[in-house]
Amino acid sequence: MLDTPTSTDLTPTFDFLVFIGRFQPFHLGHKQIISTALEQAKQVIVLVGSSQQPRSIRNPWSFQEREQFIRGAFPEPIQNRLNILPIMDDMYNDQNWIARIQQAVQSVIDTKHPHSPPHIGLIGHSKDETSYYLSLFPQWDSVSVPSYYNGLSATPLREQYFLAGIISEQLPPSVQQQLAQFKTTEDYEQVAEEWKFIRQYQQGWANVPYPPTFVTVDAVVIQAGHVLLIQRRARPGKGLWALPGGFVGQDETLRDAVIRELREETRIKIPAPVLQGSIIKTQVFDHPDRSARGRTITHAYLIELKPDAQGLPKVKGSDDAQAAKWVPLSTLNPEQFFEDHYHIITALVG
Repeated sequence: MLDTPTSTDLTPTFDFLVFIGRFQPFHLGHKQIISTALEQAKQVIVLVGSSQQPRSIRNPWSFQEREQFIRGAFPEPIQNRLNILPIMDDMYNDQNWIARIQQAVQSVIDTKHPHSPPHIGLIGHSKDETSYYLSLFPQWDSVSVPSYYNGLSATPLREQYFLAGIISEQLPPSVQQQLAQFKTTEDYEQVAEEWKFIRQYQQGWANVPYPPTFVTVDAVVIQAGHVLLIQRRARPGKGLWALPGGFVGQDETLRDAVIRELREETRIKIPAPVLQGSIIKTQVFDHPDRSARGRTITHAYLIELKPDAQGLPKVKGSDDAQAAKWVPLSTLNPEQFFEDHYHIITALVG
């Protein structure tokens, strides 16, 4: 049986060991890695990825909930050796994400070990291509751990929980209790319904010889420090804010498609030729995990409108949009955005 350390009797090799994960949910394999880290380091820094996102089938639990998952799995005597911090993803800029990791680790060091250079390591298991981050921090020693519990993965545990209501015994008992409580909430029902919708959606192309790749367009329209957003009317992402856009028709170009979708969803009072003439940049966004619906590659167009003394153009939600509005760039909240649309805006606008 794998044990959880409860004391600091062993002489630690490291001052700090860093463990990065999403913990959706936190399972026994995660727990054993942290237990191993506690045996080898004075302090363990657990960085919880995919924080500051809305609930989705890939990320159904908030940072605060996942922090409770982790802390509840360990006894009180070692709580002061666990430093758990949120990390926001950056799907299209690894350097920004690396900087966030470095800053989070340094914030703990400044508090716990301020006077001398610490010995830092990065602990993890190289299971697949999602573990590439283990090579991004050459300044830290690497601590490789074996595949505990036969390579236990959070994805099937998450699926059976939301699609069949099953709480796996491969989760720590405290996490099982928290998930039993979560099942009684409206948030659970919303994520479960979203998952069922995605499964039904994917059945439409289940029998094709090759998995399809979808092509979409998105419009990033800015004027006077504001960006034009729509609120999604239907699943997936019902109620979340998104960029105006959609699927490309069989008989239209990408540029024509983005202008059409923009005008259909926002009823913006600007002629199509003016909108086309205001395109200043375009970029392809193709992260494999950007959409739960399937492999979806989007072409985003940055449309910059000149300031107008009469104010921002009038808009109104229409078609697939429940609402449309101009939002100051300084107030954008990643927890309210559909899929990777927040990251698209930051990549194109900065």
